[in-house]
Amino acid sequence: MHPENIVLLGFMGTGKSAVGRMLAKRLGSDWHFIEMDKRIEELAGLSISEIFPQEGESHFRDLETQVCRELIGEHHAIVSTGGGVVTRPENVEILGSFAHLILLTATPEVIFERIIKDGKEKRPLLAKPDPMGEIEKLLAVREELYRAATGDYVDTTIKSPSEVAEEILALLRENGDVTC
Repeated sequence: MHPENIVLLGFMGTGKSAVGRMLAKRLGSDWHFIEMDKRIEELAGLSISEIFPQEGESHFRDLETQVCRELIGEHHAIVSTGGGVVTRPENVEILGSFAHLILLTATPEVIFERIIKDGKEKRPLLAKPDPMGEIEKLLAVREELYRAATGDYVDTTIKSPSEVAEEILALLRENGDVTC
Protein backbone atom coordinates (compact mmCIF):
# COMPACT_ATOMS: atom_id res chain seq x y z
CA MET A 1 0.00 0.00 0.00
CA HIS A 2 1.29 3.45 -0.87
CA PRO A 3 0.32 6.21 1.56
CA GLU A 4 -1.55 9.17 0.19
CA ASN A 5 -0.01 11.33 2.91
CA ILE A 6 2.56 11.26 5.71
CA VAL A 7 1.96 13.02 9.04
CA LEU A 8 4.82 13.85 11.39
CA LEU A 9 3.86 13.86 15.06
CA GLY A 10 6.03 14.81 18.02
CA PHE A 11 6.86 17.41 20.60
CA MET A 12 7.97 20.89 19.56
CA GLY A 13 11.64 20.98 18.67
CA THR A 14 11.84 17.40 17.39
CA GLY A 15 12.36 18.58 13.81
CA LYS A 16 8.95 18.00 12.22
CA SER A 17 9.05 21.07 9.97
CA ALA A 18 12.65 20.73 8.78
CA VAL A 19 12.26 16.99 8.19
CA GLY A 20 8.87 17.44 6.52
CA ARG A 21 10.26 19.91 4.00
CA MET A 22 13.12 17.52 3.17
CA LEU A 23 10.80 14.55 2.80
CA ALA A 24 8.56 16.44 0.41
CA LYS A 25 11.60 17.36 -1.72
CA ARG A 26 13.00 13.83 -1.70
CA LEU A 27 9.69 12.22 -2.59
CA GLY A 28 9.38 14.34 -5.71
CA SER A 29 7.40 17.09 -7.32
CA ASP A 30 3.96 15.56 -6.76
CA TRP A 31 4.51 15.74 -2.97
CA HIS A 32 4.11 18.95 -0.97
CA PHE A 33 4.72 20.13 2.58
CA ILE A 34 2.00 21.47 4.91
CA GLU A 35 2.67 23.02 8.28
CA MET A 36 -0.50 22.80 10.38
CA ASP A 37 0.44 25.79 12.54
CA LYS A 38 0.61 28.00 9.43
CA ARG A 39 -2.86 26.79 8.38
CA ILE A 40 -4.16 27.55 11.88
CA GLU A 41 -2.67 31.06 11.72
CA GLU A 42 -4.32 31.65 8.32
CA LEU A 43 -7.65 30.42 9.66
CA ALA A 44 -7.44 32.56 12.82
CA GLY A 45 -5.89 35.62 11.23
CA LEU A 46 -3.48 35.62 14.19
CA SER A 47 -0.07 34.13 14.92
CA ILE A 48 0.13 31.13 17.25
CA SER A 49 1.78 33.33 19.88
CA GLU A 50 -1.24 35.69 19.64
CA ILE A 51 -3.93 32.99 19.65
CA PHE A 52 -2.98 31.54 23.04
CA PRO A 53 -3.15 34.76 25.13
CA GLN A 54 -6.04 36.30 23.18
CA GLU A 55 -8.26 33.29 22.57
CA GLY A 56 -6.90 30.58 24.89
CA GLU A 57 -5.51 27.11 24.34
CA SER A 58 -8.98 25.56 24.00
CA HIS A 59 -9.77 27.80 21.02
CA PHE A 60 -6.39 26.92 19.49
CA ARG A 61 -7.18 23.20 19.88
CA ASP A 62 -10.57 23.73 18.21
CA LEU A 63 -8.83 25.37 15.24
CA GLU A 64 -6.30 22.51 15.17
CA THR A 65 -9.11 19.94 14.95
CA GLN A 66 -10.76 21.96 12.18
CA VAL A 67 -7.49 21.94 10.20
CA CYS A 68 -7.13 18.17 10.74
CA ARG A 69 -10.55 17.73 9.13
CA GLU A 70 -9.66 20.04 6.24
CA LEU A 71 -6.53 17.97 5.50
CA ILE A 72 -8.58 14.86 4.71
CA GLY A 73 -8.77 15.83 1.03
CA GLU A 74 -4.99 16.21 0.61
CA HIS A 75 -2.94 13.95 -1.66
CA HIS A 76 0.81 13.42 -1.45
CA ALA A 77 1.21 15.76 1.49
CA ILE A 78 3.82 15.69 4.21
CA VAL A 79 2.12 17.28 7.22
CA SER A 80 3.96 18.73 10.21
CA THR A 81 1.60 18.85 13.19
CA GLY A 82 1.78 20.94 16.31
CA GLY A 83 3.19 19.14 19.35
CA GLY A 84 -0.14 18.98 21.16
CA VAL A 85 -2.27 17.60 18.32
CA VAL A 86 -2.33 14.22 20.12
CA THR A 87 -4.07 15.70 23.17
CA ARG A 88 -7.36 15.24 21.33
CA PRO A 89 -7.90 11.59 20.34
CA GLU A 90 -10.21 12.79 17.56
CA ASN A 91 -7.23 14.47 15.86
CA VAL A 92 -5.17 11.28 15.84
CA GLU A 93 -8.14 9.34 14.47
CA ILE A 94 -8.68 11.90 11.69
CA LEU A 95 -5.00 12.07 10.75
CA GLY A 96 -4.62 8.30 10.84
CA SER A 97 -7.59 7.92 8.49
CA PHE A 98 -5.73 9.47 5.56
CA ALA A 99 -2.02 9.26 6.35
CA HIS A 100 0.87 7.20 7.62
CA LEU A 101 1.71 8.62 11.07
CA ILE A 102 5.35 8.87 12.13
CA LEU A 103 6.50 10.11 15.53
CA LEU A 104 9.68 12.16 15.91
CA THR A 105 11.29 12.13 19.35
CA ALA A 106 14.25 13.80 21.09
CA THR A 107 15.54 14.16 24.63
CA PRO A 108 14.18 17.04 26.75
CA GLU A 109 17.66 18.62 26.81
CA VAL A 110 17.96 18.66 23.01
CA ILE A 111 14.38 19.93 22.65
CA PHE A 112 15.23 22.76 25.07
CA GLU A 113 18.40 23.69 23.14
CA ARG A 114 16.55 23.72 19.81
CA ILE A 115 13.66 25.80 21.15
CA ILE A 116 15.88 28.34 22.88
CA LYS A 117 17.87 28.73 19.65
CA ASP A 118 14.58 29.31 17.82
CA GLY A 119 13.29 31.72 20.45
CA LYS A 120 10.96 30.48 23.20
CA GLU A 121 8.67 33.47 22.66
CA LYS A 122 7.47 31.65 19.52
CA ARG A 123 6.28 28.81 21.77
CA PRO A 124 3.40 30.03 23.97
CA LEU A 125 3.38 26.93 26.17
CA LEU A 126 7.01 27.60 27.12
CA ALA A 127 6.65 31.30 27.94
CA LYS A 128 7.09 30.38 31.59
CA PRO A 129 9.85 31.01 34.16
CA ASP A 130 11.13 27.39 33.89
CA PRO A 131 10.87 26.30 30.24
CA MET A 132 12.95 23.14 30.83
CA GLY A 133 10.59 22.08 33.62
CA GLU A 134 7.61 22.82 31.36
CA ILE A 135 9.12 20.67 28.58
CA GLU A 136 9.61 17.76 30.99
CA LYS A 137 6.07 18.17 32.38
CA LEU A 138 4.44 18.32 28.93
CA LEU A 139 6.50 15.39 27.63
CA ALA A 140 5.46 13.28 30.63
CA VAL A 141 1.79 14.01 29.89
CA ARG A 142 2.04 13.51 26.12
CA GLU A 143 4.49 10.59 25.87
CA GLU A 144 1.80 7.94 26.18
CA LEU A 145 -0.41 9.77 23.68
CA TYR A 146 2.42 9.94 21.14
CA ARG A 147 3.22 6.25 21.52
CA ALA A 148 -0.46 5.27 21.26
CA ALA A 149 -0.80 7.20 18.00
CA THR A 150 1.79 5.17 16.08
CA GLY A 151 4.44 2.52 16.44
CA ASP A 152 6.63 4.15 13.80
CA TYR A 153 9.08 6.61 15.28
CA VAL A 154 12.51 8.12 14.73
CA ASP A 155 14.68 9.57 17.50
CA THR A 156 16.06 12.87 16.19
CA THR A 157 18.26 13.62 19.21
CA ILE A 158 21.65 13.22 17.50
CA LYS A 159 20.57 13.26 13.85
CA SER A 160 20.39 15.99 11.26
CA PRO A 161 17.08 16.61 9.48
CA SER A 162 18.62 14.97 6.40
CA GLU A 163 19.48 11.81 8.36
CA VAL A 164 15.98 11.70 9.85
CA ALA A 165 14.40 12.10 6.41
CA GLU A 166 16.51 9.21 5.09
CA GLU A 167 15.54 7.05 8.06
CA ILE A 168 11.85 7.78 7.45
CA LEU A 169 12.20 6.94 3.76
CA ALA A 170 13.91 3.66 4.71
CA LEU A 171 11.06 2.90 7.13
CA LEU A 172 8.47 3.64 4.45
CA ARG A 173 10.33 1.48 1.90
CA GLU A 174 10.55 -1.34 4.44
CA ASN A 175 6.78 -1.12 4.94
CA GLY A 176 6.29 -1.06 1.16
CA ASP A 177 4.81 2.42 1.39
CA VAL A 178 7.18 4.17 -1.03
CA THR A 179 9.29 3.00 -3.92
CA CYS A 180 11.82 5.83 -4.17
